[in-house]
Amino acid sequence: MSAYQGGSVRSIRPFKSSEQYLYAMKEDMAEWLTDLYNLDINVDNFLEVLETGSILCQHANYIMQVAGEFSVEYPTLTKKIQLPKTVVKFNALAQPGTFLARDNVSNFIQWCRTEMDIKDVLMFETEDLVLRKNEKNFVLCLLELARRASRFGMSAPMLIQLEEQIEEEIREELDLPPEEIPIPKPQRKLCNFKNLDQMVSLL
Repeated sequence: MSAYQGGSVRSIRPFKSSEQYLYAMKEDMAEWLTDLYNLDINVDNFLEVLETGSILCQHANYIMQVAGEFSVEYPTLTKKIQLPKTVVKFNALAQPGTFLARDNVSNFIQWCRTEMDIKDVLMFETEDLVLRKNEKNFVLCLLELARRASRFGMSAPMLIQLEEQIEEEIREELDLPPEEIPIPKPQRKLCNFKNLDQMVSLL
């Protein structure tokens, strides 16, 4: 499944097992993160690239930046959507498996809970990523975060884009009213993490 190669969209294959679906989710999200941040990430090194928590925290801070732009452009809609307002502190030099890495991941988890209101059932724990205890929960959390961030204009992984298309088609077929909060979802420009240096606070 490729959402971004050559600008074309290929349909999602049917999956015979949860393992296959997990693989597809990682593949989709790796392509999305590459497209968004120009990262060297793929389905095989997915956890290794993210395990120090540094990129996750930078991702959270970029989401907050996009939310800030959205609140300026659509002030009347911000009252109906919870937008993140707090910068995530992290150590960009953290090494895999270290206390600093665990602290980064923990800060990201706390941000997801408090700033994005992601429920525990969709959350993961620090050990799930650092010690690979629950890869599925980690991926599901990232997917839910992307789903929520797409509500204020951030580009979304192809799985979420397809979900939205299906929901829209169902609404049309059932002649249902449009969403209560119709929000534009423009594709964000490529972001370089170096441009977010002013948002980074080393612990």
